[in-house]
Amino acid sequence: MTAPTHHHAPAPHAYVSPIPVRRAHLGDALASEWTKIRSVRSTMWTLGVMILLMLGIGLGVAAIASASEAPMGDESALGFGFFGMLPASICVITLGVLTIASEYGTGMIRTTLTACPSRARVLTAKAIVFFLLVFTVTTVFAALVAVAQVAIVDTASEPTGAEWLRATVGAGAYLAMLGLLSLALGTLIRHSAGAITVMIGLLLLPLVAALFMFSEALRSVQEKLFTYAIPSQMIALYSDRPPFGDNGPAGWEPLLIMAGVTAAALAGAYALLNSRDV
Repeated sequence: MTAPTHHHAPAPHAYVSPIPVRRAHLGDALASEWTKIRSVRSTMWTLGVMILLMLGIGLGVAAIASASEAPMGDESALGFGFFGMLPASICVITLGVLTIASEYGTGMIRTTLTACPSRARVLTAKAIVFFLLVFTVTTVFAALVAVAQVAIVDTASEPTGAEWLRATVGAGAYLAMLGLLSLALGTLIRHSAGAITVMIGLLLLPLVAALFMFSEALRSVQEKLFTYAIPSQMIALYSDRPPFGDNGPAGWEPLLIMAGVTAAALAGAYALLNSRDV
């Protein structure tokens, strides 16, 4: 008796994709975040308003100082950059929070983390793209304002190289760090309005609270708030001397303080981003 013959279906042809398959890396996440940040309207609006504030207020204050002919002493005209830098920081804070908190509000964060399951890589890419964008824009326009202020205001003191560097690169780095702190807080709170409110409170509340501390028992607290409030740190960035009293950070020290606070906030953001659900 002949054994039955089994007929097998031919094996299907294996499909080979013409697109090379490779593991995703940080460069892919950077490209994705750059596409997102430059394609949303909030980036153009916040950076546009920031530029207008830096130019309008910075040049306006310089023009007023020049017209008043008030004695400047040994101070350089670069210090007037603070007046545009302070309101511009609110725009940077807003953009920093929206860079990540807006994705939680719309649910886009689920798509982002599906495309890139490494949460640390996503946050790293957002931080790098945001920092480089804000640092570049603010440094360029801080330099333009600084050149114009020195040309407009006639002072007895010519700015040194260190003062030029702090008023341009230092100012850009400080605002970019403040924006990174906002991004970290947006990651922790995951709510745009809440994180922006908290950041504006951190920006203005210590200085406002210090103004109303009339009690002698609170004098030491008042001095600390005056010295370490963010607006005071911005003023100190433009000078080699503390803005209030003889003690306190000045020169590059405010930038180092902001970098330390931002690093601690980002560390907390990385930890919570990896430990909780979306």
